[in-house]
Amino acid sequence: MSVLQRLGGGLVASCQPVDDGPMDRPEIVAAMARAAVAGGAVGLRIEGVDNLRAVRPVVDVPIIGIVKTDLVDSPVRITVTVEDALALAEVGADIIAYDATPRVRPGAREDVLAAILGSGRLAMADCATLEDGRAALASGAAVIGTTLSGYTEETEGQHEGPDLELIAAFKTLGGFVMAEGRINTPELAARAMAAGADAVTVGSALTRLEHVTGWFAAAVRSAR
Repeated sequence: MSVLQRLGGGLVASCQPVDDGPMDRPEIVAAMARAAVAGGAVGLRIEGVDNLRAVRPVVDVPIIGIVKTDLVDSPVRITVTVEDALALAEVGADIIAYDATPRVRPGAREDVLAAILGSGRLAMADCATLEDGRAALASGAAVIGTTLSGYTEETEGQHEGPDLELIAAFKTLGGFVMAEGRINTPELAARAMAAGADAVTVGSALTRLEHVTGWFAAAVRSAR
């Protein structure tokens, strides 16, 4: 069974703790990953080479790897360099996700995509618009995700929840569609699948304890 066949129709858990938080340690990320798989996740999204190196030996599901970088002169964060892409391939990523928007960055998104494909891994394009997805598929990406819809200057504030319209539009392009971004309830995950997603990635609602605790704490305070 291929990697995409294994992911199809299932949940991908994004095990990314809050940066520099108490759970931001490779051994804890590996435990999160094992727990997510035990709960039914068919795949994982893991940030960072050290975290991926810790997770790969303890799970047998497909892993989407990324490296996040904070740049001074660009808002692009997800797998910005060829070196990051190659490092993720070396430690066992099955799929490598990269920022597929046309935003200015130090290198070219095409170079990162070429490095992913050259490593023998599948490429996932983290997109914000329909054109991002169309361009990524034409260049060789196997997966197009709605990851960045609502998080770029062009799309900010367009959707309160997941971008169901973009999911549906992506479905018409013919690639594997990953719904990702602001999917924080089971109901929204089901709606994303109904809109045309092949799989759904959920992050904060599963693996960022600080965020989820904050949601409940705010609700309790507001009800006093």
